[in-house]
Amino acid sequence: MLGIPRSTYYSFRYKKPSKTAIEREILKQEIQSIYDASNGIYGAPKIHKILSKKFDVSIKRVQRIMSELGLKSVIIKKFKHHTTKVKIEDKDNVLNQDFTTDTINEKWVGDITYIHTIKDGWCYLASVMDLHTKKIVGYAFDKNMTTDLIIRALDNAVIVQNRDEGLIFHSDLGSQYTSFDFSNYTSKNKMIQSFSKKGCPYDNACIESFHAILKKEEVYRVKYFDFEYAKLRLFEYIEGWYNRKRIHGSIGFISPDECEKIARAS
Repeated sequence: MLGIPRSTYYSFRYKKPSKTAIEREILKQEIQSIYDASNGIYGAPKIHKILSKKFDVSIKRVQRIMSELGLKSVIIKKFKHHTTKVKIEDKDNVLNQDFTTDTINEKWVGDITYIHTIKDGWCYLASVMDLHTKKIVGYAFDKNMTTDLIIRALDNAVIVQNRDEGLIFHSDLGSQYTSFDFSNYTSKNKMIQSFSKKGCPYDNACIESFHAILKKEEVYRVKYFDFEYAKLRLFEYIEGWYNRKRIHGSIGFISPDECEKIARAS
């Protein structure tokens, strides 16, 4: 009826997908799998880095396929700095925004962030990061923001890391970090305390960046009913995901745990 050869019809009817089309479908499945495994956290750069271990693919191609699949990295609210009106005494800034290290347990940074729960209201997470690996080497979670909270977080790091004397511990000028009890703890453990300048969040940018990532990838995506549920979720995020699996561009697109293993081996 259409006046075309029978062979043309059968060629169309049973046409096999091209090599490019097959490869594209495989890439789609791989990209979706990596995205799902990261719980929607990874964007094109990190997905491309992982794919590059198995496929010869450009980042632009990964971006195009992600756009077709409707995949986007979770987005964080822009940080807005608010200066304090409370007069704070200047203390030594030993770190002085020098975040470089030669190995683990040279420089640690610490900070506290707020976590809201429906039943128990505001709770507080104190974290300690090793600047060499970006690993959270110690943390503590409590309903009260006390000096005991930050001492427990740091003590957790001290016990686990088995560090040498002379380690620099940097923090902001919060009353917990400038307290006598905390100063006494760092002195007993042969640590050198360092403090950010007044109203300068960039002095402690690395740990603030971690808390921003934590909020973006976990806290803002979940409603915590109470303290215990929040504590469990934070443990799963820090120990199960961030330290062990999450890759970081600043340490060569490997996880903090992997970076630490390399450092200890050398």
